[in-house]
Amino acid sequence: MNEELARLLPPPPERDVPPGRLSHHKERLMRLIDEDRPDATSTTPADPAAGSGRDATVRGPRLQRPRPALWMPAAALALAGALTAGLVTTMDSGLGGRTSDGESAVVLLDRIAEVAADTKVTPVRDDQFVYVKSLSAGAEAKDENSVFVPGKPYKLEAWLPQEPGPVKQVALHYESGAWVPVRELLPPGSAGTPAGIDRPTYEWLASLPTDPDRLLDRLSRLTRTFEGQEKDQAVFDKIGELLGTSVMPSRTAAALYEAAARIPGVTRIENAVDPAGRHGVGIRRVDGHADWATEWIFDRHSLEYIGRRSYLTADGPMGKKGTVMDESAVLERAVVDKWRERPGS
Repeated sequence: MNEELARLLPPPPERDVPPGRLSHHKERLMRLIDEDRPDATSTTPADPAAGSGRDATVRGPRLQRPRPALWMPAAALALAGALTAGLVTTMDSGLGGRTSDGESAVVLLDRIAEVAADTKVTPVRDDQFVYVKSLSAGAEAKDENSVFVPGKPYKLEAWLPQEPGPVKQVALHYESGAWVPVRELLPPGSAGTPAGIDRPTYEWLASLPTDPDRLLDRLSRLTRTFEGQEKDQAVFDKIGELLGTSVMPSRTAAALYEAAARIPGVTRIENAVDPAGRHGVGIRRVDGHADWATEWIFDRHSLEYIGRRSYLTADGPMGKKGTVMDESAVLERAVVDKWRERPGS
């Protein structure tokens, strides 16, 4: 079972929504809070090496989000009854689910870390690509002054290069019959983006410390925050991004879950649902400054990472409480040898 799951190797970002849209959502939210958030976009020409198609618009000096949201492979393992017995204190989640206290969330994350540590993962070569097929949806607004409304789910395929870099094309997407090269906005003369926190390759992830405290400290130093965003929330989101968009050694995945368990404010969701309609358990953290929640969704029995979503936790200029801003469910994941190659082709 472990070997079969390992062959499905872990997305995002991934992209949960068309390039730049989720970053736009977050930037707009921070501008509404601070009234001085800068906004810049850039569109780069297509890369002949990747094939024809429209280019993704990328915000800021680096590709923040979206990226393909992926899940980590895990061995089939049932949830222990101890995850709920005597530990759960519920409260309103704002989306109809129920959340438990931080202690129960820590127990769940520790259990997920154990599963991740026992999962066999074949190392990915520098000349290979991570492939992911996902079902994603993102909120949309008519203009800067309109509230957001949920968008329709769409299928997305993504290819992520694993070479250390620097590279100028950080991903290739296929959606709605079009190929979309994804590039970061780079300064003139730049050789491209090397592997790192915003372009995590297998080799870079393998270099991270596996002690959860040291890892959390490293991620805190490497992770940038939006204006008005809590640092703990930025790190939580970054960990989810790494888990969702990358293939990594089993011990690194386990350490990331253990590090997440040390972040204040994490809670457990008793019934989380991804855009494919799959029900599971979730780990959530709410940014109280921004009224924004991020939630990771896991299969209730195997503890596989199957999706993610972000939503508003209070009524505001962006929309009503509970509005899902972006979400993604992983349908397939693999490692391939070249651009545009699909598993089994």
